[in-house]
Amino acid sequence: MQLRYSFRLYPDRGQRIALAKAFGCARVIFNDAVRAREDARKAGTAFPKAGELSKTLITQAKLTEARSWLGEVSSVVLQQSLRDTETAYRNFFASLKGTRKGPKLGPPRFKSRKDTRQSIRFTANARWNITDRGQLNLPKIGAVKVKWSRPLPTTPTSVTVIKDSAGRYFASFVIDTDPHTDAERMPNTDQTIGIDLGLTHFAVLSTGEKITSPRFLRRAEKKLKKAQRGLSRKQKGSKNREKARLEVARAHAKVTDARHEFHHQLSTRLISENQGIAVEDLSVTGLARTKLAKSVHDAGWSEFVNMLEYKAARYGRTFIKIGRFEPTSQTCSTCGVKDGPKPLDVREWTCAACGTVHDRDHNAALNVKTAAGLAVSACGASVRPGLVPAQREKTGSHGFPTKARAA
Repeated sequence: MQLRYSFRLYPDRGQRIALAKAFGCARVIFNDAVRAREDARKAGTAFPKAGELSKTLITQAKLTEARSWLGEVSSVVLQQSLRDTETAYRNFFASLKGTRKGPKLGPPRFKSRKDTRQSIRFTANARWNITDRGQLNLPKIGAVKVKWSRPLPTTPTSVTVIKDSAGRYFASFVIDTDPHTDAERMPNTDQTIGIDLGLTHFAVLSTGEKITSPRFLRRAEKKLKKAQRGLSRKQKGSKNREKARLEVARAHAKVTDARHEFHHQLSTRLISENQGIAVEDLSVTGLARTKLAKSVHDAGWSEFVNMLEYKAARYGRTFIKIGRFEPTSQTCSTCGVKDGPKPLDVREWTCAACGTVHDRDHNAALNVKTAAGLAVSACGASVRPGLVPAQREKTGSHGFPTKARAA
């Protein structure tokens, strides 16, 4: 399995200038490739091939006065920008044919120099390396200081340098993980759980444990509001507006990082403690269109479920999604009688058949576990015949369901 390990970079002033040149050159090559394709489409001719574009847009362009500055950056960066264009068109055509999963994609668009997030990629043939002092040595940029938060498990195959909207630099390494080493890190266990995701409690487990929702965005709203108000009062195009934009971006980055860290810690704990995990296939896109939209986005269910999915695949755990139309909140987990739909304000209810008093969320988590085949039903039979291993082809899925569910 391939995973990404990201580390913070601290380039000096000269290196920031060199990175800015590399970002700009990669953007120009991408735009030139898109323009060449669009010109061919309007003329009704065949799309130019990658080798032809490489020769005209890079090799020959460097010899001209108008594009001579392309020689100031690594040629690998320019070649990877062309490959990004090819990948964008390939995904677009696959989306048109319906062979690509996820939402429909539009054709590639021109990149703007005003984009706040920029990136370049170096493959192994770029001859980048990590120095003995722990610095990242990049061609025509130099040795950049890296904040190593953890060791790299294996030798990376490529590195992507990213500048985010908050002005921070990161190095993202592609790592091929070793399944035997991962299996030793997390030995097998006989525990299984069902998870019911919510807003009041981020997650309620079938064991009865309730994990409170941190609500990172709600807690930071006052600071975000002040920063956004300051940005709206600055004149467009001024240096003060750029400073205010960075302040807003950094405030949002703190919220995003805190949420991301919470998801990572919780997903790692659940994967390490349980051999099988079941969740409900929630319709995040549908719920994000309701009055609960801000709270739904603040919870970040999709990111959390994606983490559970790829970590289960990495460590040999069983991960199951049950259908969103499964009546988990309507069925008694004790006797299996369906008691009908209930408003969201009903947090406890009594089963009319067996008289059991249920906590709504805990009962739903138990039903999720049973419906996934990780537990036995009231009659003692497994609802599903056996466990289905998590898919190992991807580390995560970016597709979202479309219909909403009343929890």
